[in-house]
Amino acid sequence: MTILFVRHGETALNASRTMQPADTPLSERGIDQARQAALRLRALKPVAIVSSDMPRALRTAQEIARETGLNPALTQLLHERNFGDLRGHPHDAFGFDPIAMLEAPPNGESMAEFTERCRQAFEHVVALRSRLDGTLVVVTHGLVIHTILSNWIDLGDHVVPERIANTAFSECAANAPYAAVRVNCAAHLADTGLAEGSRSLSGG
Repeated sequence: MTILFVRHGETALNASRTMQPADTPLSERGIDQARQAALRLRALKPVAIVSSDMPRALRTAQEIARETGLNPALTQLLHERNFGDLRGHPHDAFGFDPIAMLEAPPNGESMAEFTERCRQAFEHVVALRSRLDGTLVVVTHGLVIHTILSNWIDLGDHVVPERIANTAFSECAANAPYAAVRVNCAAHLADTGLAEGSRSLSGG
């Protein structure tokens, strides 16, 4: 019985490498990816879903809900890092990598603030899972999953990838030391034509 993190499906702004406003929706391709993830999850028989309420994550969770019959709980703790006034601008136009910046962008979160929120999010999902008898699905964002994997998961032979793929599964044991079961696995997109391009933006 595990905690299974799922990144949301692709958005048009992921594909164009643009820092995303909070209200960015899934693209049609992203919806198709979410449906493939949902079909895979149905076979895994999860018992609950918790999700970021940002539209791109929520729509992904809704596709999973449709296949599993589960009603997603929502929390803002699982939001992507807030890049403030940088949102809406092309990632490659800054002359630096805003995703790696430690300081807070104007009207955004610093790396320290974001990491602390991810810690709270992880503690929240661990507490939720402790009250369940089965796998908890957590639908969230690329940088959230990357931060949780990097800080609180016993990776064993796994490594944290540079980027988390759209709708990829990263799964860990429900109890400390939270041993990784799989990391960044998007096998459900193989042979579908829906796997994302290597330059698609993960985060922001």
